[in-house]
Amino acid sequence: MFTVFVIGNIASGKSTAARYLESRGGRLLDLDQMAKDLYQPCSDVLERIAQEFGDQIVLDDGKLDRSALASAAFATTESVKRLNDIVHPLLIQRLADILVAPQSCAAAQASYPFYVVEISVAASFAEAFSLADCVIAVTAPLEIRRVRAIERGMSGDDFDRRAALQPTEQEICDLADVVIDNSAADDSLFRTLDAWLSEHGLVSNQGSLGL
Repeated sequence: MFTVFVIGNIASGKSTAARYLESRGGRLLDLDQMAKDLYQPCSDVLERIAQEFGDQIVLDDGKLDRSALASAAFATTESVKRLNDIVHPLLIQRLADILVAPQSCAAAQASYPFYVVEISVAASFAEAFSLADCVIAVTAPLEIRRVRAIERGMSGDDFDRRAALQPTEQEICDLADVVIDNSAADDSLFRTLDAWLSEHGLVSNQGSLGL
């Protein structure tokens, strides 16, 4: 089945694009949610993360304290890499198991014309790009993304801290087959995605999200 990866930095419109493609008939796979599903109490991955970042990231009931993990793991580029080195191999394998399904799953796949995989950490997940038929980057200047993030409730300091750990917009674009400039506050993102769907013969009869 055709698979498209959607990548982009924080507040670029990546999630909006992925949800739009889902509305046009794709099966959406959110890697952030798939990663969260790995953090089950007493799981090997949670135990390894606790060993790496400290027992304070595990609550008394054995569940992950996401706030504590964020504080410990997203503090520096080095700490992000340490977390990714634990989680990404498992995540890539789980994604591959879905995308490269055995023949017996063909009937289940037939209900979707394509897969949409939303990826927040594109640069450190590039080894999985061989699973994609196309990689779309959604991009916007840092200043515009900062305003958007603040309008959605994120503090400026939090945005600055997270953005500093992400690739530049050019580095994101260099990873992609298709680049969509999402600077404008209009429906151009959706028109561009519709044109891409039509070009690849992936247009369904489902309605669109619009603005």
